[in-house]
Amino acid sequence: MKGLIYQSGFYAGLDGARRGTDEAIQMLDGCRLGIDIIVLPEYADMTFCPETREEYVQAHEENTGRLLQKAAETAKRLGAFVFVNASDLVDGEYLNTTFAFDRAGELRGKYLKQHLTPGEVTKLGLKSDYTYRYSEPYIVEMEGIRFAFLTCYDFYFYEMFSAIAQKKPHVLIGCAQQRSDTHEAALINARFAAYNTGAYVLRAGVSLGDDCPTAGSSMAVSPSGDVLAYKEKGRGTIEFEFDPFQKYLKPMGYMNPPGLHHDYTEKGRRPWKYRAAGSAVIPDDRTLAYPRLCAHRGFSTAAPENSMPAFGMAVALGAQEIEFDLWPTLDGDIISLHDSTLDRVSDGSGKVYEKTLAELKTLDFGSRHSEVFRGLGVVRFEDILQKYAGHVIMNVHIKSPSDYEPADDAFLQNIVRLIDKYDNRRYVYFMSANDTILMRMRELSPDIGLCVGEREHYQIVDRAIAMGIDRVQLFKPYFNEEMIAKAKAHGIKLNVFWSDDPEEARRFLDMGIDCILTNDYLKVKNGTKI
Repeated sequence: MKGLIYQSGFYAGLDGARRGTDEAIQMLDGCRLGIDIIVLPEYADMTFCPETREEYVQAHEENTGRLLQKAAETAKRLGAFVFVNASDLVDGEYLNTTFAFDRAGELRGKYLKQHLTPGEVTKLGLKSDYTYRYSEPYIVEMEGIRFAFLTCYDFYFYEMFSAIAQKKPHVLIGCAQQRSDTHEAALINARFAAYNTGAYVLRAGVSLGDDCPTAGSSMAVSPSGDVLAYKEKGRGTIEFEFDPFQKYLKPMGYMNPPGLHHDYTEKGRRPWKYRAAGSAVIPDDRTLAYPRLCAHRGFSTAAPENSMPAFGMAVALGAQEIEFDLWPTLDGDIISLHDSTLDRVSDGSGKVYEKTLAELKTLDFGSRHSEVFRGLGVVRFEDILQKYAGHVIMNVHIKSPSDYEPADDAFLQNIVRLIDKYDNRRYVYFMSANDTILMRMRELSPDIGLCVGEREHYQIVDRAIAMGIDRVQLFKPYFNEEMIAKAKAHGIKLNVFWSDDPEEARRFLDMGIDCILTNDYLKVKNGTKI
């Protein structure tokens, strides 16, 4: 593919903003056929530094629409991907936005700058509430190419690089108006981003003139850190050719076979140091010690099962695991409920998968447990992840109408998508009595653990061995010491459902059970000292 990066000038005042936009439009008009990707710098609609919100608004009104229209026209005329950063107005709020146009000139995505400068927030009054919430890296995929984004100040926050790398991007679009770093510093920064994300970094900047030792530094850098094209100073464009699908592979440690740099570092990462959940993060499922207690449907003797209060009580009391059940709604959401029907746990009736989320939200899921919880609503899978990702291991029981028939594939894909959204792959495993579901989840997410659920009583360990799964969930009383010994011989971890009696739980531990599911978490915890 052939790429083009535009380095603009930096001008003063509203007249300068108009001039800069005019020059960007002239550049787009001059682009010739054969270009596949075009990248413009940050605020290509106002290449000056607004001193007031009024200046910002006026520049937006005069320049943004015509620049974006030209970008779309150019994308269509050339059959090129065009990326242009500009101000955006949404519901009365201004946003720093990178617009992604496809080869047909259609808008395919908007990336919002994640690290606004203090001046953008306090002086210009840009919308910033979204920057205080967790969000996954933004990806726009076109023709199989996964585009990631950083805007100017974002380049300074290196912890973003590993999060972006998890999304396996091919190209990282960097629109910048940074004016304080030296050319050498900007080059180091871009090469560092390319190497750590495994993506080609296409960085477009602004020039402060031919004699200025800072700013400028537009470049294309490969994942290996090689500079494919570079413009240090002055206005103009640079062109280059590259294969976005060509990855840089390095040894996965001394004398080891090659692989992606991110995959190598991920093997030794300590996410509790800086990832979602901060100081509350626990060791992940691969490293957390056994034996464990798993709060079945949360602390379900103290609060309604499969509810946020039940999960919250368990986590607050130190539960290593929580277990919950997932069903799809009629309109494609995912909720936590044990039964296929609503009658036992709510004031509703009928099949849960025949109801929309809106219909489920009208029901009371608390008063059947206690009047204290009257009015408690249905819980979505995303609610659980948003609150407890990284805080606890999640034994995720995927439900389906039949233990033998395939489940809806969109439902299974959405489960994995949400886990990825909250960076929680290491803290979940999937349990099901449906072997077809387990095999499909292995295809969708081979690095997430699986657990064979009870279906045909004494055959559960043999099923796990046949499928190459290293965890089973026994159902008392349908297991014996022979099954436990066979499981141990094959390296299989053993859950058991269930025990609310501390004496019985201790007997299970003495038999070699690794994890006990319990409805009465605190009593069993105190009785077993786990």
